[in-house]
Amino acid sequence: MFEGPLRSLGIRLVTPAPQPGHRLAEAHLEAVTEAARQPVVVGGISLGAHLAVEWALANPQRCAGLLLALPAWNGAPGDAPAAVSARFSAQAIRANGLDATLSAVDGEPWLTAELERAWRRAGDGLADSLDVAATRPAPLLAELAHIAVPTGIAACSDDPVHPLAVAEQWASTISGAQLCTTTLRALGDDRESLGRATVLAWLKAGGLTRSEQSR
Repeated sequence: MFEGPLRSLGIRLVTPAPQPGHRLAEAHLEAVTEAARQPVVVGGISLGAHLAVEWALANPQRCAGLLLALPAWNGAPGDAPAAVSARFSAQAIRANGLDATLSAVDGEPWLTAELERAWRRAGDGLADSLDVAATRPAPLLAELAHIAVPTGIAACSDDPVHPLAVAEQWASTISGAQLCTTTLRALGDDRESLGRATVLAWLKAGGLTRSEQSR
């Protein structure tokens, strides 16, 4: 989702391969650290957005900016819709298998296709990965207030799983952050629409200028 919008700005996208399983988050953070030979712009979608902030807070001198799409909650997941969805999906996969769980998905065809692609790629580690997504705390609002790099945030105004209100909280808490919105309908028609919204918000936050200065 980010590759095209970033390429248009002359920015190369590096995507560490996920390591499905109970170490999904730790492995991802380690891979970002390994790839960050110089200050980098870090981003992600949903859990990936949470992990991007987590990495930025731990590596403030190595983070040049943040691209955060669909943040799902603050602090402990509790009964946040995305956490509940991930938890139920993990339970269904263990109880009924992947094929039956995918067949029961009630959503737009493009979303079902996206889940099938991502979930099958995870292999035997899928259920454990979903458990990580359901239980890992997101940054607290007090922690978000420490972010000091250009930050672009995007949300889909019609997405009940990743509430717009969460993205608005993040944008109002992170100094200088900008928020752009799109819709799930637009995302179904154009898979880069969410990435463009996030990159546009980052540009509005002064991202490209700051990134050029950090090179």
